[in-house]
Amino acid sequence: MLHPLPPLATAHLFPVLDQLLLGVLASLTPAQWEQPTLAPQWRVRDVALHLLDGNLRALSMLRDGYFGQQPAGFSYGEIVEFLNQLNADWVRAGQRLSPGVIRWLLEISGPEYNRYLASLDPEAPATFSVGWAGETESANWFHVARDYTEKWHHQQQIRQAVGQEQPLLSRELYHPFLATCLRALPHHYRGVAAEAGQVVGFTITGPAHDTWYLRRGAEGWELSQNYAGPLAASVTIDGAVAWRLFTKSLPRNLAAAHIHFDGETRLGEPVFDLLTVMA
Repeated sequence: MLHPLPPLATAHLFPVLDQLLLGVLASLTPAQWEQPTLAPQWRVRDVALHLLDGNLRALSMLRDGYFGQQPAGFSYGEIVEFLNQLNADWVRAGQRLSPGVIRWLLEISGPEYNRYLASLDPEAPATFSVGWAGETESANWFHVARDYTEKWHHQQQIRQAVGQEQPLLSRELYHPFLATCLRALPHHYRGVAAEAGQVVGFTITGPAHDTWYLRRGAEGWELSQNYAGPLAASVTIDGAVAWRLFTKSLPRNLAAAHIHFDGETRLGEPVFDLLTVMA
């Protein structure tokens, strides 16, 4: 029998991420600020600017109720196109800011945003739903956890570019990222055919190691971590690269070397396309 996953608590981890972000940015040379990252066409400074925009835009919209520009439509594709344009406009304007000013603005905006997140009722409806998990309405705890994955993986893009990845791969910080991303599995598998009762296991290796179980129920797929029966398929993912797989920065031809399948391969292969960012 599978038991539903409990809510995730991540708000307390944002100050930890911020401290580590400010530390790595303070350590960078001028040349490292210009290093390319896994984010297409973005250098380290551009990703830092994007993290700053996350603080300022979220405070403006969620705390102050000021939404400014609006998308032309509210379909998933229209929202993604709108967000991509907002991001590009911000990064372009931010080229006039020095690394020191970017760090300063992150330092003063981060604590205010973290206080706002900590003030939210975790079970109340969030302003924005978690679209990549297939939700049209989400609780605040899931919205905050989704934002945690954004803060985590963008900082890790910076760290990957300058060879300082290890601090974010601790169990304390990495496991919540993985646990949030894998909540997309039931929605991601919605079109995958299987017999009722079949279960697929997903194991992440490394310091944040854990296993999640996806079961085909009568009305769709269900995710849990309480299961001890037979598996129709199992997927084992190298924890060192799992974050890249879930954030579209590890192409399938490279990911294949870091993923092992047992059982019915067709039930495991959709993991190659699991996407937990708006794209």
